[in-house]
Amino acid sequence: MFIDRVNIKVKAGKGGDGKIAFLREKYVPKGGPAGGNGGKGGSIYFLATTEENTLLPFRYNKTIKAMDGENGDIKNMYGRNAPDVIVKAPVGTLIYDVKNNHLLADLDEDGKKVLIAKGGKGGRGNAMFKTSTNRVPRIAENGEPGEEFDLHLELKLIADVGLVGLPNAGKSTFISVVTNAKAEIAPYPFTTITPNLGALSFPSGRSCVICDLPGLIEGASLGKGLGLDFLRHAERCRLILQLVDISEENPLDSYRIIEKELANYVVDLSSRARIIVLTKIDLIENSDEIIAKFKKEIDEKHQVFAISSLTHDGLKELLNAIDNKLETLPKIILDNAKEEDFVLHTLKEQGPIFYITREKEDTFRINGEEVIKHYRRMNLSMEEGILRLSKYLRDLGVEEALKEKGIKDGDTVYLDDFAFEYFE
Repeated sequence: MFIDRVNIKVKAGKGGDGKIAFLREKYVPKGGPAGGNGGKGGSIYFLATTEENTLLPFRYNKTIKAMDGENGDIKNMYGRNAPDVIVKAPVGTLIYDVKNNHLLADLDEDGKKVLIAKGGKGGRGNAMFKTSTNRVPRIAENGEPGEEFDLHLELKLIADVGLVGLPNAGKSTFISVVTNAKAEIAPYPFTTITPNLGALSFPSGRSCVICDLPGLIEGASLGKGLGLDFLRHAERCRLILQLVDISEENPLDSYRIIEKELANYVVDLSSRARIIVLTKIDLIENSDEIIAKFKKEIDEKHQVFAISSLTHDGLKELLNAIDNKLETLPKIILDNAKEEDFVLHTLKEQGPIFYITREKEDTFRINGEEVIKHYRRMNLSMEEGILRLSKYLRDLGVEEALKEKGIKDGDTVYLDDFAFEYFE
């Protein structure tokens, strides 16, 4: 089954928590702090591969998780780092963040490996907090949570040449003759219901990948037939071969229908380099006259070749033209896949680290991604951890901000899942 769009969820591993411990061994008096650091959580990478040509495996595996890092232990033992998860996806897969429709990665080359969800850092154990003024620290850090995303995967096949045309224009027959692709061939419309890829070798020794797309019909760019589902695979093609059945009654009408659909697609494909291929010349007697009339009507806007896949007439000339044309065409970079300029954001541009909201007459909440992240790193199981949190909030100016909001003694303040009563 050919699947080229799917939504999945990825969740990197949480970092292991740091340990609060003290060395207690015989003959080692006052051993001091000996809590180890937590291990790093597993990250999730995507790897482009030619071993796959469909997103079907993701249809049955909607959630991909990495393991958490191990917690630190006594005697300064560090927790083990969790292994990273490598997810294989077909070359040509685009990875979007569903939340903001931002493109995270374009797997446009075999072997390309990209980090999608980063594992959380491990928390520090109390041995890391020992100083000359605090020789017995009773504080440690929790591990950071791993990144978590809802992803939309969209496959746009990587091919140099794309075949387009109305149903029964001869695309499947053509690709089966010039490549090793085993395309289904039958005398009824929509024989091809999924794209077929084939490797095309030229007499020059060069080669390319050619893609046979399912037949288009009028209105395909608006979703009719199979066109909208598979026109996206033509977006990466450097060259389009538009096949027209010259044996039908009105071949010019067929040409104009496809011309219109290419222009109306979300990405204007009508401006893409194109060669017109008139097929099935073996079925007509006065082929030279009909071909000349066709060329005159389109004003030689594109190169035109007439072929017969059955008798192989004209194939050699067409293949040489494709080879020469591809030598002059650059790789297609999708507009929404271009790398964005890196911008360094300052704290001022990102907004305040925290802000206060009043939820009830006697209830306040400390909000802000940065302050919540810092809080979650703190181990509050010991009094020293709570004092450290209190100092952090005071240094940020939270107390002054609460006073400006009108807080009174005995009111409740929330920070994420932590609550405390305020007293001046």
